[in-house]
Amino acid sequence: MKNKITPCLWFCADSGKISNVIAYYKTIFGDIFEEGNTMPLGETPSGNTEMCQVKIFGQPYTFMSTEKEHHPFNDSLALAINCDDQNELDKYWNYFTKEGKEVQCGWCIDKYGLRWQIIPINLGELMSKPNAWQVMMKQKKIIIAEY
Repeated sequence: MKNKITPCLWFCADSGKISNVIAYYKTIFGDIFEEGNTMPLGETPSGNTEMCQVKIFGQPYTFMSTEKEHHPFNDSLALAINCDDQNELDKYWNYFTKEGKEVQCGWCIDKYGLRWQIIPINLGELMSKPNAWQVMMKQKKIIIAEY
């Protein structure tokens, strides 16, 4: 069944070029990132605007990019990546925070302002351990071994 609902993420990039956004995410997601054709929308009140359908881990998204920021991302929306182990967790965390920002409890913000929660797939099990909440509250990046 085709998805009836597809999240649309609105980015601000140099000259409104969606190719800048695509290149950034393709670098970290590699083969699990699929991109469609760029749809130029031309000049809008937010400057040059382009769109592209993408899939990340098979999940479809619409990416839209404008040259002027219209609505910045905020904490009310985040994408969670459930990582198999510390190496995978470190891979995503280090990439997104390199030009972005560390937050708390596995949350970070990438260079485009998109919020991510980079967590272990077994977070529920880890959080059932004694003092797990205190451990998490001391962490920015989740360190599985500390639980």
